[in-house]
Amino acid sequence: MVSVDPQQLIQSWIAEYGREDVNAGWFLVGRHALTKPEHGAFHLVTASGEDTTYTFAMLDEMTARIAGGLRDLGVEAGDRVAALLPKGLPLALTALAAWRLGAIYVPLFTAFGSEAVSYRLTDSQARVVVTDQANRHKVPEGNRAVVVVEPSPQQSQDQSFEALLRASSFRTWTARKGSDAMILLYTSGTTGQPKGVVVPIWALAAFEAYMRFGLDLLDLQEGDRFWNMADPGWAYGLYFGLVGPLLLGQETLAYQGPFDPEQTMQLLKQHRITNFAAAPTAFRAMRASDLGPQDTVLRVLSSAGEPLNPEVSTWAEEVFGIPIFDHYGQTELGMVINNHHMSALRQEVLPGSMGVAMPGIKAAVVDDDGQEVPRGCVGHLAIDVKASPLFWLSGYYRAPERTQERFTADRHYYLTGDDANQDIKGNFFFSGRSDDIILSAGYRIGPFEVENMLMTHKAVAECAVIGVPDALRGESVKAFVVLRDSYQPSSELEKELKEWVRQRLAKTAYPREIDFVAVLPKTPSGKVQRFRLRSR
Repeated sequence: MVSVDPQQLIQSWIAEYGREDVNAGWFLVGRHALTKPEHGAFHLVTASGEDTTYTFAMLDEMTARIAGGLRDLGVEAGDRVAALLPKGLPLALTALAAWRLGAIYVPLFTAFGSEAVSYRLTDSQARVVVTDQANRHKVPEGNRAVVVVEPSPQQSQDQSFEALLRASSFRTWTARKGSDAMILLYTSGTTGQPKGVVVPIWALAAFEAYMRFGLDLLDLQEGDRFWNMADPGWAYGLYFGLVGPLLLGQETLAYQGPFDPEQTMQLLKQHRITNFAAAPTAFRAMRASDLGPQDTVLRVLSSAGEPLNPEVSTWAEEVFGIPIFDHYGQTELGMVINNHHMSALRQEVLPGSMGVAMPGIKAAVVDDDGQEVPRGCVGHLAIDVKASPLFWLSGYYRAPERTQERFTADRHYYLTGDDANQDIKGNFFFSGRSDDIILSAGYRIGPFEVENMLMTHKAVAECAVIGVPDALRGESVKAFVVLRDSYQPSSELEKELKEWVRQRLAKTAYPREIDFVAVLPKTPSGKVQRFRLRSR
């Protein structure tokens, strides 16, 4: 395969996944269960050290039963099935069973608070949500079935996940069109509620391209083992921690314990991981732990989610003997600009560069009028839609106006919302976020959601949220709060506001710093001037 033209491969993947009679679950499990049933597929390691590998044959059998149980709950092709679950087998089975039925999977991050969960469930019109006891209280009552892993006796109205595993098997794979949706994943922005990204089945062509070109899996090597640390409640973890490896028939590792640098090193060695991907936050934490050179079998290290500090990659070469390659993507795109690991595409990695456009994608830097700027000039990072056969985004879910905002008037370019510049050799360099998205520990945090949640507290009159530099997380959330007249600033109120957001929105999105101010800087039209807040 290495000698094959990447463009030919891309066209073959588009043709395969874009047919009129396809099923996402078949591509991830069904076909592999026929050709290599005993091959490891999903490798689960718990915090207590329990170690279980599930083969493709096992996933085939279990997803057939879960699909049968979901069908008994009324799920049909095109319905939405949500999961509010941590990394683990129930999450993987829920997604795979939904796809087997031809349904659409809606991932929910477990750090979300009740309001964030409620909005996504309501907007997606999910027919079923699968969760566990720890997160059940976040799921509001509604016209949907709730399936709970090990449900408590007090929740007699809930369905049991274990009961679904005993349901009559749904042995078929519901045929869908390649243009039909397989995932509805919500992202955050600065000017409104979270947006639903509709991921069609044929986007698997773009996912395979990144796995093959970006992560050097064009020719799988004997003993290759993949571990993507990102949470599958977000795009990178779902697209390339769960979907991507299974798409290639590759074993993927899921670790259920909390992140710890020393434990991570131990897992890399113990499970002989060859291909490791994580956010820069994880690499920075490992660097801060002062671990010396490590004896691993790693051959590929990748970073995504936020800009990678050059000194972190230098550290990796000292510790692992190989550099970390930075990659760029979005929920709406998958990965599109990479320092590619594939030997035929590999080139010198420049400090601070996120790489070049992936085959099948044409990226550009444009000005406010949608015209490409000269090389070396900063502008808006964009994707040339017509020149990018792997561009799969059709629009946001039930939001045509918000979809229109992300394209130039002639729909020639999709605007990522990020600013960048490109050198003469095609390398892209990240400059900033034109829409004020905060990138913290690999998570994209929309200031609007945080501000909206702060405003629900009785003490808050006004607020504005920005991202500030953080040595570990890349950025952290900082809030400027104007209090109502009857309240006074205090350390107790600061703690209360932090916990207010942490519990109701997300553990990853609460403000780690709060400044109480008398007024917020604004334009004559009343818009908050965030640049002035950043200069304080």
